[in-house]
Amino acid sequence: LKMSWFWFYLPLHLLMAACLCHSIKAPTTSSQQSFQTALFNFYHSLILADGKETTIHLLKDIPKRYYFVLEEGRALAPFTITVTPCDVPIEWSILEHKASASFLGKAARGDHDTQEVSKSQKAPSMVSTIFNYKGNSVETYMGMSSHSALYMLEFLSTERDTHITVYLTTDTSGHLYPELPMDPRIDVIGIGHTTVTLTWKHSPSVLQHRENIQYCLLVNEKHNYKSLCAAETAIRSSGMKLPPALALSLSPYLLEPQQVMILSNSELSIINKVSSGEVRQICMGTKNTYTVPNLSPSTQYYFDVFVVNLLTNASAAYTGTFARTLEEPEPKVMELKDGKVIQVVLDGKKQKFYSLQYQARHKKIQFTFQLCRGQVRVHITKNGKTVVSENISGLRYFLLKGKLLDTYLVQLRSTEESNSSVKVQVSPHFHKPLFPLLPESLKIKSFSKLRTCNSVTIAWLGTQEDSKYCVYKKRIEEDHVWTELQSADRCSGPESRHKSEKVLCKYFYDINLQRAVTTETIKGLDAGTLYLFDVYLFGPSGIPVRYHSKVVKTRKKC
Repeated sequence: LKMSWFWFYLPLHLLMAACLCHSIKAPTTSSQQSFQTALFNFYHSLILADGKETTIHLLKDIPKRYYFVLEEGRALAPFTITVTPCDVPIEWSILEHKASASFLGKAARGDHDTQEVSKSQKAPSMVSTIFNYKGNSVETYMGMSSHSALYMLEFLSTERDTHITVYLTTDTSGHLYPELPMDPRIDVIGIGHTTVTLTWKHSPSVLQHRENIQYCLLVNEKHNYKSLCAAETAIRSSGMKLPPALALSLSPYLLEPQQVMILSNSELSIINKVSSGEVRQICMGTKNTYTVPNLSPSTQYYFDVFVVNLLTNASAAYTGTFARTLEEPEPKVMELKDGKVIQVVLDGKKQKFYSLQYQARHKKIQFTFQLCRGQVRVHITKNGKTVVSENISGLRYFLLKGKLLDTYLVQLRSTEESNSSVKVQVSPHFHKPLFPLLPESLKIKSFSKLRTCNSVTIAWLGTQEDSKYCVYKKRIEEDHVWTELQSADRCSGPESRHKSEKVLCKYFYDINLQRAVTTETIKGLDAGTLYLFDVYLFGPSGIPVRYHSKVVKTRKKC
């Protein structure tokens, strides 16, 4: 740092003058007293507290100075200063003024000497720079003084406004910051398509105070962070708003091994999304090996491990590392055959496309999709050009025209986090439909006024074809309704049901669709009980279509 002795001596001697004024008991005017009080309050605010972490805000190109005085009378006075930049690199120095502290002690007791003041003003050789640093790493200076001295710390940011934390202590017995091992590197011991496995050596603090120490891992796609303070600042600057009580550095207070804390839409959630990609924080207790899941293939990630003291919330950073996940293998493509029905189960967590390929042997073909569970996105290309792209529900047909030997690629993906499944068929034989003719709606209606303590009446729509309908019932508990409806496989037929659940089977149709409605009263039920009703429609091919399940509760009192 380019230090000006003038600026060092100016505040120093004003401080001396304030001490002298304070010790002299001669009468003073009220204005002089106010000046002395203001002067003392000003410099008192720049005294660095011992044993306490201090946050300091720096304005660009404006140096900021803090002072501390080592205790007089001790043979050896050890002290430690730790400075943590929370954003951009900074410059900082420690200057020692050997005579001033002794003089201040005398001045505070009233034992002042004008000749001594004059001598100290003319003694620039007594001021020395004992340490200086420039960068954005966490840096610690450990010093020892055998005499009373006044020390000044000067901080400067030349890039932009920023903030830092400074910790001064003269107590060598305690540790605010957890200790790092002799080798603070993070080792990458395994790399997969979507996972990276890391390990690191234990902190001595973990071995000594296991219940108060925890490891936290930070994962991002931008760069390594040299402190948890720097990571927190970067995430906040991306536009996120963290509740004060749940700031990133406070997450270790959730003592159990935990989920990823990530930003989404400026709110704290499982995964944090910021402008530079995902930022994850995972706290895993005192385990020193961890496999990071759910990463993207062929992507470079940066990993930082912090050991955190749960009592003081202070942290120390291991040396960060990085790794690139493996490239995703080419998806396997299954061949579709004319008229053959296949059922595909889609992994909702991985959100991958499942690919099917078909080479046309006719100019007109029809794709049939029956959604069994969840929600599915269908994307069909013909010779590389998109012809269909939409979410499907229920039963869906796509009639496509082209040339002989056209190549169709069908890609299926679950749009939910849970697994989805769908049945797929491709065929040129339109006159032989795989599925039965469907009514306008597959909903089952119940009649509240016709409910009794032991019976309910339901109705459903039919078609113009004479078809078979089978009704099934199942007794369920109230807290299982949502689970039953969500887990139902709409492609499964009556063969998956217990024989005792079957109510009846019947045939019906009506040429007039307005009258193609049938009702059925199911008797022999228990009072005040919930029942799940299903109707299966069978077509010429024998493949059933399941109506939407209906939950009805019998009356409790009649």
